[in-house]
Amino acid sequence: MLNLFFPKVCEACNNVLIDNELLICTNCRHQLPVTNFHFDDSETVKKIVYGRVKLENATALLHFSKKGIVQQLLHNLKYRGHEPISGFFGKWLGAELSSIRAYGAIDVVIPVPLYKVKLRKRGYNQVTQFGKEIAKAIDADYNDSVLIKSKATKTQVFKGRLTRWSTEGASFNITENTDLKGKHILLVDDIITTGATVEACATVLSKIDNIKLSVATMAIAD
Repeated sequence: MLNLFFPKVCEACNNVLIDNELLICTNCRHQLPVTNFHFDDSETVKKIVYGRVKLENATALLHFSKKGIVQQLLHNLKYRGHEPISGFFGKWLGAELSSIRAYGAIDVVIPVPLYKVKLRKRGYNQVTQFGKEIAKAIDADYNDSVLIKSKATKTQVFKGRLTRWSTEGASFNITENTDLKGKHILLVDDIITTGATVEACATVLSKIDNIKLSVATMAIAD
């Protein structure tokens, strides 16, 4: 009865979902621009932060382009309260990473945090479920209490790359009594652009002795 009056629709195209379709219809799912970076041993994400951050492994699930299908999905996730998209992407990428030996060495998954004011306003961190599902799939711990964002920043994805680099910097701190010495950390976020956020997080995480760092995001800006 609920489906009759309030049918579930695709998060990308708003068409009504049919049986066995979850969040995204089959047609849109096939149109999603997957990267396959983790299957192809691609260095694309690593190159963004080359010379600034040493990464063991790095991947992104999808390519992001302006006015594209991925933009629509991330907009729904971040600004329209459609949090289940986060878990959908997490299950998808987690299933793929679980088949790759390099990601089996991950000890803990840590999400890039939101500034407390934005978190309170939105009600959730858009990468929480993404990170939890990946952690579950690769049999790693999930810890969202390690990193704290101490300064608010605006979304930079629509600015030019040089402009983003000069304005995207964010301040992060690590909590006291963080016991991750010698651990392999997988940092997860929604999108990677210039890599400034990854660099900022890596800078504070490097204060922990002998860690290794890998990165996984929902998307990468073209």
